[in-house]
Amino acid sequence: MSARQKKNYGNESITSLKGADRVRLRPSVIFGSDGLEGCQHSFFEILSNSIDEAREGHGKLISVIRHKDNSITIKDKGRGVPVDFNRKEGRYNWELVYCELYAGGKYSNHTGENYEYALGLNGLGACATQYSSEYMDVTVWRDGYKYELHFEKGENVGGLKKTKCNYEHTGTEQTWKPDREVFTDIRIPAEYFRDVLKRQAVVNAGLVFEFTDHETGTTETFVYEEGIVDYVVELSGEKGFTTPCYFEGSARGKDREDKPEYKVKMEVAFCFNNEINTIQYYHNSSWLEYGGTPDKAVRNAFVYELDKYLRSNNKYNKNESKINFTDIEDSLVLITNTFSTMTSYENQTKKAINNKFIQEALTDFLKEQLEIYLIENKEEAEKIAAQVLINKRSRESAEKARIDVKKKLGGTMDVSTRVKKFVDCRSKDKDRRELYIVEGDSALGSVKMGRDSEFQAIMPVRGKILNCLKADYNTIFRSEIIVDLLKVIGCGVEIKSKHNKDLSSFDYDNLRWSKIIICTDADVDGYQIRTLILAMLYRLVPTLIERGKVFIAESPLFEITTKEKTYFAYTEKEKSEILAKSGNKKLTIQRSKGLGENNPDMMWITTMNPETRRLIKVVPDDINATREFFDILLGDNLQGRKDYISEHGNEYMELIDVS
Repeated sequence: MSARQKKNYGNESITSLKGADRVRLRPSVIFGSDGLEGCQHSFFEILSNSIDEAREGHGKLISVIRHKDNSITIKDKGRGVPVDFNRKEGRYNWELVYCELYAGGKYSNHTGENYEYALGLNGLGACATQYSSEYMDVTVWRDGYKYELHFEKGENVGGLKKTKCNYEHTGTEQTWKPDREVFTDIRIPAEYFRDVLKRQAVVNAGLVFEFTDHETGTTETFVYEEGIVDYVVELSGEKGFTTPCYFEGSARGKDREDKPEYKVKMEVAFCFNNEINTIQYYHNSSWLEYGGTPDKAVRNAFVYELDKYLRSNNKYNKNESKINFTDIEDSLVLITNTFSTMTSYENQTKKAINNKFIQEALTDFLKEQLEIYLIENKEEAEKIAAQVLINKRSRESAEKARIDVKKKLGGTMDVSTRVKKFVDCRSKDKDRRELYIVEGDSALGSVKMGRDSEFQAIMPVRGKILNCLKADYNTIFRSEIIVDLLKVIGCGVEIKSKHNKDLSSFDYDNLRWSKIIICTDADVDGYQIRTLILAMLYRLVPTLIERGKVFIAESPLFEITTKEKTYFAYTEKEKSEILAKSGNKKLTIQRSKGLGENNPDMMWITTMNPETRRLIKVVPDDINATREFFDILLGDNLQGRKDYISEHGNEYMELIDVS
C-alpha cells in the first residue's frame, strides 16, 4: 500500500461487521478469548439456558454429550425454545434467538415475567454460539410440534422444519461443533464438563446433570439434593471441627436511587476445618471465579463478627493486633449462592459481579446471622475463636521469620565475602557450578585439594546441624550454619503457610548451582548428618528436591589394593564381587577412612570426578511417603522410630565398625 493510500482515511474508511462476522471475527469480545477458554464459555452459554428453564420448574434432567469429533449435545426437558413466528416482532423467533445478538426472553426478568433469576441476561449466548460453530442442529418439542433447524458457519440452511408430533415431554436439543476457524482450540477436555456440571448440581439443589463421554464410553450423574449444604459436607469430610451451618434469606433494594428496585435471594453454607479450606462464590448459578461483591461481603462480615466476639470475650492478648480475613480463611470451607432479578456482571463471561446493593444486603445478612450463630453455638464459637487466633499468631510468626531471614540472607553481593570457610569455584555459569556440602573442616581440606576448582565449590558444615523438622522458624534462623548454607545456595527459603505464599523469600531463578551434592563419611555419624541436611532442604527449599537439584555423593566403604590396582567397594556385595574376580591375588582390604583422611587423588576418583563418581539423585517419588519417613527418622513419632529400628536395624549393621 502506498503512503498516499494509507493517508486516504475518509468517510468511506469506516466499516461495520455484519451477521455472523460480528462474532466469528472477534470471538474474544463475547467469550473473553479466542482460545480454549472462549470455546468452553460458548458451551456454558447454551447450558445456562437449559439451567434457567430447569430452575423455573420445567424439567429436572439436563443431559450433556461430548462427542469424539469435539461436537457437543445439550438436551433438556424444558418448555422448548420458542422458534415459531413472532407477530409482535414481525419475524420468526428462531431468527431472534439464533441469529440476532441482544434478543431473548430475559430482559424483563426483574419483573418475574419469564425468568426471575436467570443465568442468561444479554440475549447473546445462543446466537453467539451458533455464529461461532462449524454447524449447529436445533430440535425443539413444544406446542404439539417438532421443530428442526440447521446452521452452517453462522448461516441458516433450509429454514424451519415444522412437523406435527407426539412426544413424551417438551424440551430442546442442541448439537453443535465449535469452529476451528473461530477458536484456536476446540478440544474441550472431559474434566471441564465434569467440573462445570458438578458445580451446577451444587448450586441448583435437586437438578440432575447427566454427562456422557463418547470418547471413553462412560456416563456420570451429578445431583445434590440439599445443594450447597451437601457440598460443604462432602468437601469437609470428617476433618471439620464445626457442624456445617446454613443461612438463607432475601432482600429488596437498589444499586442507586434512580435505578429500579430488584430482589436478591441469598444462601450461605460453611464449616471450619483444620485440614482443608475452600471458598466458592456463585451468582444465578454462575461460578464467580473472581468473586466481586460476594467476596467483599464475606470478608467484611466474618472479620467484623469474629473480631467482635474475640474482643467481647477477652481472647486477644494485651496490645495484640486484630485478626484479618486470611486468619479465618485458613480454616474455612464456605459456599455462597446468591440470586438476583437484576445483575451487573463485570463482562459477558460472568466471573465477577459488582452490584452495590447485593454487597450491602449480603454483608448485613451475614453479620446478623453470624452474630446469632456465635451466641447460640457457644462450644463451636470457642473452637472457631481458638483456631482463628492460632492461624493469626502462626501467620505473624512466619512473617517475622521471613523478615529476619531476608535481613540475614542479605542482598546479592558475593557470598564468598560473607560466609566463613565457604570455598567458591571460578565459573559463573549456573548450569555448570556444583556445590559440595561436606562434613567438617578436615573434609574441607581433602575435598578442596581433590576437586576441580573451575566448577566445584565447597561448603563445610560443622558438627550435627539442627533438626529442622522439629524446630520452629525462629530457632532455625538463629542457627549460623543453616543461615550460611542458605546464603550460599542463594534462592531464599519457602516458608510454608496455606495462604501466605508471599511470606516466602524463595526465588528459584536465584539458585546459584546446577547440583547441590551432600558428601559425608560412610559411617553412622555421616549418615545422620546427611539426613539432617536433607531434612533442612526438605523443609526450607523443597522445590530444589522436587526439581532434581539435590544429590548424595556415595563414599566407598572399602579400599581393596592389589599389586596392580586399587579397587573401591561401595557395598558388602561389591566387596565380595571384587574378591571373587581377584582370585588368589595377594591383596589388602581396608575399611575406607573418613573424608578428611583420604588423599586428593582418591577423593577425585571416588567422589568428585563426573566420569567416575556415584551420585544419587534425591527425588520424593511419593510426597506422603517422604513425609512419613522423615517423621519416623527425625520427628516426634518415637514409637514409629522404635518399631522401624526393631524391624530394619539389622540392615544397617555393616555401617557400624565393631572391631
